[in-house]
Amino acid sequence: MPSRAELLRELRLRVGDAAVLDAPPAELLTDQRGLYQGAVAAVVAPQSTAQVASLLAYCHEQRISVVPQGGNTGYCGGATPDASGSQLLLLLSGLKAIRAVDPDNYSLTAEAGCILATIKQAAAAAQRYFPLALGSEGSCQLGGNLSTNAGGLNVLRYGMTRDLVLGLEVVLADGRVLDTLRALRKDNTGYDIKSLFIGAEGTLGVITAATLKLLPQPLASATAFVAIPSPAQAVALLARLRAVSGERVASFELIPRIAIELTTRLIAGVADPLDDSSPWYLLVELTSSAADEQLNACLDQALEAAMNAGEISNASVAQNERQRSDFWRLRESIPAAQRRAGASLKHDVSLPITALPRFVAVASAWVAQHVPEGYLVAYGHVGDGNLHFNITASGAGEALLRRQAEIKRVIHDLVHEMHGSFSAEHGIGQLKLEELERYTDPVELELMRTLKQAFDPRGILNPGKVLRNAK
Repeated sequence: MPSRAELLRELRLRVGDAAVLDAPPAELLTDQRGLYQGAVAAVVAPQSTAQVASLLAYCHEQRISVVPQGGNTGYCGGATPDASGSQLLLLLSGLKAIRAVDPDNYSLTAEAGCILATIKQAAAAAQRYFPLALGSEGSCQLGGNLSTNAGGLNVLRYGMTRDLVLGLEVVLADGRVLDTLRALRKDNTGYDIKSLFIGAEGTLGVITAATLKLLPQPLASATAFVAIPSPAQAVALLARLRAVSGERVASFELIPRIAIELTTRLIAGVADPLDDSSPWYLLVELTSSAADEQLNACLDQALEAAMNAGEISNASVAQNERQRSDFWRLRESIPAAQRRAGASLKHDVSLPITALPRFVAVASAWVAQHVPEGYLVAYGHVGDGNLHFNITASGAGEALLRRQAEIKRVIHDLVHEMHGSFSAEHGIGQLKLEELERYTDPVELELMRTLKQAFDPRGILNPGKVLRNAK
């Protein structure tokens, strides 16, 4: 390891003085949730793939650990350096070009530092649609979305980030550049190497650009806020909607009554969409690229049939864009309301959709009986099986937080028993290393370690994330 003066001198030679930060802002060294605080030897913000390659070649030679960071909006500490002060923090924000938009091929190539909202705007300017939809899309960056295989609100119809990628440009640990930026839907030429980097959280290579799938713009939509007695009715309504609308169901969000109460009390401008109270609600949206498609009639038909079958107790269909925005403002305000309500334990789980009602019933009963220190706020993208099973502290929070390991174990064991996942869309980072080791098939885990050794033999790429450091 070179001295800090030698390190800074070499970095400036490779990327220029302006790209090396002597005194990094504190927010770069802390994760989004404030769970981890790190220190660094230096912070570098390269402006091109060539500069990233030069930096990694040097770090590989000198065995300097590198932590890539995008918008730093992750929930698992995957972009936070450790406390040793020996790591290099690699900011991708300088790689922010939209390199190409091809409307006729329905594709777009963007660099890793592009803000997600900027990519969506570039697609819209070409009368196309990029469907990845996240609450943090005004600040999260494409590289982070790819590295964590982000999910979001539209997974039910469009899939995870992995499903929206045609090609990648990646800088490997030793500085070599892997270029698979091909805008092809069919490319059956051996192993799909690019997919290994999606969801790898920067541990196998640093993604610098991607070619993304675009889709026709949604020109018609229908949105409803629906009251249901329990999650079992959510599963029934989803099946009913799919039967009458095909794949037009874009979003299907489960919301508990407590979330309505928290958001209307703690977030300005949020109102309860329905007059009467219900234990559970759904926010449902259908979309189509055909402007004249009568989606409201389709949604009305399904809701009327569900009402007659006793599956729902009330519903409000948005009559204009303002009503639709009000519905979505409530849903998107739930995380902020939880933060304002106090400390909480968060569980990002997924299950087969048909197992969700049983899981919610069993896990909710356990929390009610065994966790007097908090109350349950369970919501999420139930259309794709993803539930944010969170517990908010009833008081100051210390008592609940002391029981975090015990509570997490019970909930994740139940998820595993029901053939689900303890990490639906937030990744592993450094928060869930133990969970990965506990629940992952030993053969699969060994293959992960083999890949890490093959791609990063000196262990310099985001060490201690996804997999523990080799001893």
